[in-house]
Amino acid sequence: MSSTQTEALLNTLKARFEKNMDRHKGINWADVQARLKKNPVKLWALFEMESTGGEPDVVDLDKKTGEFIFYDCSAESPNGRRSICYDDAALQARKENKPKDSAMNMAAVMGIELLTEEQYRYLQSRQKAGGNFDTKTSSWIQTPTGIRKLGGAIFADFRYGQVFVYHNGAESYYAARGFRGSLRV
Repeated sequence: MSSTQTEALLNTLKARFEKNMDRHKGINWADVQARLKKNPVKLWALFEMESTGGEPDVVDLDKKTGEFIFYDCSAESPNGRRSICYDDAALQARKENKPKDSAMNMAAVMGIELLTEEQYRYLQSRQKAGGNFDTKTSSWIQTPTGIRKLGGAIFADFRYGQVFVYHNGAESYYAARGFRGSLRV
């Protein structure tokens, strides 16, 4: 990343951080920024999260490791990561109408991880108004091995004041389904 891109990203992240203080009470932006400046690989991952529409923000601090935890906090599943199946095995299994990519592959290339079900529920709890992420879209989440071995994958969304976790064939893809990621810095 160029110095101009780095400064622009840091300014965007700082503005989002200050606008959404309820997501990260007790965390100081100066500490986050100092750590980001020491980790260009993590900064690049945040750049990728931002450029695909994820609107990453700090949602927690791991007290054991001192790492800041970022999640995609866009209102809907990131637009630049939709219309994809779950993983590469699912992508290869499709004979016709293959999607452009898979959630697991995109996340790996970006240097992030898909949210787990627990993380997804935690994200919903961090919203000031209470759980208004993915009210019109859905997001693939990490799928337990047993479900994946049987050909399935899970995704989540927020409807009727509640988080719902559903199943689908891992090879399925929809215009309104993407994935949310997490990054530890």
